[in-house]
Amino acid sequence: MRVGLHIPDFTWDGGPPALRVRLGEVAQRAEQAGVDRISVMDHVWQIGHIGPPEHEMLEAYTTLGWLAAKTDRVKLLTVVTAVVYRDPGLLAKAVTTLDVLSGGRAMLGIGAAWNEEEARGLGLFFPPLAERFERLEEAVRICLQMWSDDEGPFDGKHYQLGRTLNSPQSLSRPHPPILIGGAGEKKTLRLVARYADACNIFDTPELARKLDVLREHCASEGRDYAEIEKTAQTRFDLGERGERVEQTIEHLHQLAGLGIQVAHGTLVGVGSLHPLELMAERVIPAVEKF
Repeated sequence: MRVGLHIPDFTWDGGPPALRVRLGEVAQRAEQAGVDRISVMDHVWQIGHIGPPEHEMLEAYTTLGWLAAKTDRVKLLTVVTAVVYRDPGLLAKAVTTLDVLSGGRAMLGIGAAWNEEEARGLGLFFPPLAERFERLEEAVRICLQMWSDDEGPFDGKHYQLGRTLNSPQSLSRPHPPILIGGAGEKKTLRLVARYADACNIFDTPELARKLDVLREHCASEGRDYAEIEKTAQTRFDLGERGERVEQTIEHLHQLAGLGIQVAHGTLVGVGSLHPLELMAERVIPAVEKF
């Protein structure tokens, strides 16, 4: 099993003037600890279960560019891009740019979007759910076409591109891995089976059943279930003095038993850097054996 670090909160000591330095330190310490990937959210306001909307929130792809400059090995992605916040041609270009400038470390994390409040607040496009799913599928198809040798037009229901030229091309071959986030059984997991290299399902008691549903969709789509990287979105709370490290390791062992290959999650208190020391010394060495 591998461990990924998700950074959803930028309200840290020192405020915005200290943010770029501390964020760089967090990313570098995480890489040194052995983390496989680092992600940020694609939100423009903070989300409710983390803090009020007024708390600091950085734009995702600008932030990933900064993290690319501060790291050498970890994969970089959003968990996950809101499909309707950027036109797909521009999104493919942004992920390609990240991939080239990071030396081939970009992933495309993408989903149907959900935060209507922030979208309406900043005037971002936010159609009804059914249309967002239609646009999600078209966006993935456009990205795949732009990462191929086909630079012809794309004529979809919602998007029309006259020429899908993408130069320079991504360093990741055949393309940056695509992770589709969410666990909707009728639409999201079907799209994972059809197009994605990885899924991202919340770490809940329903996780095993969701994986079974994905397996069924793979059978229907003629896709090898084993080809899809199984990622669980979780939360690491190691305790102030590491008193919950063993409990965390045991839970990760259970996830590995379900077939989860990447435990990707937030780390409580990451801005203080101390929890990353615990990850490096105790958690990651243990889970690498699973």
